[in-house]
Amino acid sequence: MEANLSPAAAVSVDSVSDDLKYQKLENNSSVSNDALNNSVNNSNKVKMNMEELRWDNSFVRELPGDPRTDLIPRQVLHACYSKVSPSAEVENPQLVAWSDSVSDLLDLDPKEFTRPDFPLIFSGASPLVGAMPYAQCYGGHQFGMWAGQLGDGRAITLGEVLNSKFERWELQLKGAGKTPYSRFADGLAVLRSSIREFLCSEAMHSLGIPTTRALCLVTTGKYVTRDMFYDGNPKDEPGAIVCRVSQSFLRFGSYQIHASREDLDLVRTLADYTIRHHFPHLEKLSKSDSVSFSTGKGDNSVVDLTSNKYAAWAVEVAERTASLVSSWQGVGFTHGVLNTDNMSVLGLTIDYGPFGFLDAFDPRYTPNTTDLPGRRYCFANQPDICLWNIAHFVTTLSTAQLINDNEANYAMERYGTKFMDEYQAIMTKKLGLPKYNKQLISKLLKNMAIDKVDYTNFFRSLSNIKADPTLLPEDELLIPLKAVLLDIGKERKDAWTSWLKSYIQELSASGISDGERKVLMDSVNPKYILRNYLCQSAIDAAEVGNFEEVRQLLKVMNCPYDDQPGMEKYARLPPAWAYRPGVGMLSCSS
Repeated sequence: MEANLSPAAAVSVDSVSDDLKYQKLENNSSVSNDALNNSVNNSNKVKMNMEELRWDNSFVRELPGDPRTDLIPRQVLHACYSKVSPSAEVENPQLVAWSDSVSDLLDLDPKEFTRPDFPLIFSGASPLVGAMPYAQCYGGHQFGMWAGQLGDGRAITLGEVLNSKFERWELQLKGAGKTPYSRFADGLAVLRSSIREFLCSEAMHSLGIPTTRALCLVTTGKYVTRDMFYDGNPKDEPGAIVCRVSQSFLRFGSYQIHASREDLDLVRTLADYTIRHHFPHLEKLSKSDSVSFSTGKGDNSVVDLTSNKYAAWAVEVAERTASLVSSWQGVGFTHGVLNTDNMSVLGLTIDYGPFGFLDAFDPRYTPNTTDLPGRRYCFANQPDICLWNIAHFVTTLSTAQLINDNEANYAMERYGTKFMDEYQAIMTKKLGLPKYNKQLISKLLKNMAIDKVDYTNFFRSLSNIKADPTLLPEDELLIPLKAVLLDIGKERKDAWTSWLKSYIQELSASGISDGERKVLMDSVNPKYILRNYLCQSAIDAAEVGNFEEVRQLLKVMNCPYDDQPGMEKYARLPPAWAYRPGVGMLSCSS
């Protein structure tokens, strides 16, 4: 399962993070009807109850499954899944939070959230009519090392629902019990990590970043033992289950596992399934689509994507991944565990574990204690790591003889080009510039790293700068940024003033009014992000039975670019307690 980057791809690796490398130098537990009024009156579309959902379980129907039905941990061969039913013990489960917009995706009537049996159904204690639950088989590279079979160790897919637009949505219960892939674990999840996954899934969607979604979060009423810091001090925590929703939960590792076992026909079968259901446009390519490219490597230098749907697919996966990671860099999101089993082939953010948004700007920030001290998955490394993961994905397709070396290298090259194009476009918009200015942006990020400036609040404040350099004397230029440039001495003030003068000069040449530019900048620079300390405040309240803060935080994060008067406390810098273990940095324990 080794991947070798071609010279051209290696160039891409270097160019992808060129702009980043320098940085390394330097008691309300019940659901009230009032709370759901907006849900009920939100849409005039025909809505269904849970018994009316249209199930179309293509994954189980079209792909080979495990012939065994027991839950004994084992190697599952020649199969894409194992049939398994939710088995988590529950006792008076309660609905913590729900997403109106996800119920809309499913054409599910929001009144369903008020059903007394709703928590029982979405804790897995009561079966959903039409569902065909299973756990997926996959492998993956973890922290750069091939880990073999992994699979859904505590996530159980209920099946796929088709909505009125014939969109396919997979419903999955995370923390619903053991599967053959649970290894030595219990298949359960705790409220702490489940709140984080639920909230971040929806927050990322509202930020405009491709992501898996979350329909609801329920408590199980049971306790789960976890050693949060892996220090030999386990404790009992409230158990919970998140219903995750995605068009597919297929990962790079879904294909890698079969290639590693030389089950190459199954790699092809799974690739065909994926293209048929999730990339159908690639089966209809013709010569007139003009998607042939020269790689400049002799007689076999032309890559014709119209003649090989697998090559076209590899390129699209690479480009979707590049677009995804550029959007992460734009909002300061650090995934924390970019193993190949946590990489979606649809280009979605998937598997929210020890994630974190940048507070004080630190390119080497990692929210994952397991990632110390190497910081493989730190913020600045994400573009390179995702290319590394793409390299292993295309190697899998090459091993299965679905693509040749030229096609594999071209997919990696496209990743580098796509990332740089999108990253530069995002940073240009964040600064409100008429065109990309590498020197100006690089100097800004260096200044932010030196002074540990809050990433989100700085860019939000930057829209208050006026383009006319004559409006303020030089010693007052920094006033609009006073709230974000904290505790800096004269030398640093001079450095910031120098940068700001260059920035204003660029703005003055744009021909855009200050008001228009502010609107544009505020539309790409969020005021509210899901900071870890905000999650922790909601977790602390929920663990004693008060779910209102979870719901309020979801409401705020649904409109991250709006000012939301009265909600300013959710945009504040982290308090001192936010840097204690288990808040700013977390382990994978959940």
